[in-house]
Amino acid sequence: MTASPLLRIIDAHHHLTDLGHRSYPWLEGPAEPFRYHGDDRPLRRPYSLDDYLADTRGYDLVGSVHIENGAASPLEETRWIAQIASDRGLPSAHVAHVSLLEPDAAAQLRAHADFGVVRGIRDILNWHPDLVYTHRDRGDIMADPVWRSNFALLGVLGLSFDLQVFPSQLLEAAALAAKHPAVRIVLDHAGMPIGRDRASRSEWATGMRALAAQPNVVTKVSALGTNDHHWTRESIAPFVLETIEIFGPGRTMFGSNFPVDSLYSSFAELFGAFDELTADLPDDERRALFEGTAARAYRL
Repeated sequence: MTASPLLRIIDAHHHLTDLGHRSYPWLEGPAEPFRYHGDDRPLRRPYSLDDYLADTRGYDLVGSVHIENGAASPLEETRWIAQIASDRGLPSAHVAHVSLLEPDAAAQLRAHADFGVVRGIRDILNWHPDLVYTHRDRGDIMADPVWRSNFALLGVLGLSFDLQVFPSQLLEAAALAAKHPAVRIVLDHAGMPIGRDRASRSEWATGMRALAAQPNVVTKVSALGTNDHHWTRESIAPFVLETIEIFGPGRTMFGSNFPVDSLYSSFAELFGAFDELTADLPDDERRALFEGTAARAYRL
């Protein structure tokens, strides 16, 4: 599978890694027991812009959105990405990390906002009772008054929020979006559908429709391989196509989640699948999915 050579792409979700110069706690220490994304030992190396461009070679990559990569010092990561963007023209935008529960979160937000490349913030909220899946030690963070207060500040600062949650958290996220219409929310990874049984898929679809009902929410189809390590076009088709149906092409974008999703496929295989699955859509809708929605959502 290869994407159409004339297809312009803004990759709405990728990472770079500066191992050797910066600390990334999730890539350090014992590799096992493996978490839900699988054996990450191939990721425990530097992944530079040149590495990323090698993976995307042959595609008309007109922009990219770098998402924080779990660096121990998020502000240093932002400074590093800002320098690369200034020198090389890519990434086009950066989504920085701030823990909105921290007492100095407001100051951290303002510090990141001072960098012109920063468009948004990510504070991963995935909670699951199974330790293999969970990122957080509590499931009520979105209701925490300190977290909520700092979340509201995003709207004041003109920053979006990359929302990463599991399907069981989507309804709460929809209520959050309704309460804070001034904050643009970008739902990461199509709501992370980790279950494939009928009940799990129904829970996912219900939550996705609740979020799509909020006009300040857009979504990106990315990281499907983290929940389906041996994915095929047929296995991801329901999630790709239903996400587009629910949000519409004007509120849906595609991201590679590289290098993480390089564990499961090449960039060509991934974007080739996106290309083939949307081949019957009108040209304007395909342009939105592969380029336009990301450009609008991240103000590129």
